[in-house]
Amino acid sequence: MDIASLGGELLGQIPFGDIVLYLTPFNLFMFASVLIFTFLIAISRTETQVETEFGSLGNRRVEVDTAEFRIRRFLAIVCGLATAGAMVTGDLFNFTLFVALIGIVNIGIVSAVRQVDVLDAAFQYGLIAMMASLPLFGGAAMVLGSSGTLSLLELSHIGGNPMISFATILLLMGVIGETGVAPFYATKAEMFRTPGSPFILIIHLSSLLVIVRAIEVLLIVAL
Repeated sequence: MDIASLGGELLGQIPFGDIVLYLTPFNLFMFASVLIFTFLIAISRTETQVETEFGSLGNRRVEVDTAEFRIRRFLAIVCGLATAGAMVTGDLFNFTLFVALIGIVNIGIVSAVRQVDVLDAAFQYGLIAMMASLPLFGGAAMVLGSSGTLSLLELSHIGGNPMISFATILLLMGVIGETGVAPFYATKAEMFRTPGSPFILIIHLSSLLVIVRAIEVLLIVAL
């Protein structure tokens, strides 16, 4: 499928050797949105979470200490930059790399939390993310083997075939597993209860935008 029919008129290309970034109004909007949100995260501080103690009328304040704050802010920024890169990359393999990086840093954002339920949920999400890397990279390898290129600009002019169609199914499975959307959302739900807003919000944003971008990529590759 033609790129312009999905994202609008091609505004330009930014080549970095074999890596080519391309800009359309659709991709540019998502790219700018992620960068703005990432900047807001970089300058913000975490909120103090108040939890009600079971069996009493008291409340317990849960705060993020300075060391944990710095680590989680850094990982949230990396997650935002990886999401921004996935929005404009014109190379299918680099798209899969950005998606895999998002899955890794999502685990890291909550890994410093000293709560058993949160760490258990992060561990389960990590297992799914690792298993999803096989169809994710396997699908990209199958596209390369059947078409001879991983450039989305070139793939948009190549007609689909049964092998590429199967590869797009694998890619979709990999993206769903890495981002933790349905049916794997249950593994991430407990992670969102951890203190550390707005760092936790980048997990929501990255999953949403990557799924939208993945649909565009799969339509370009398969049709």
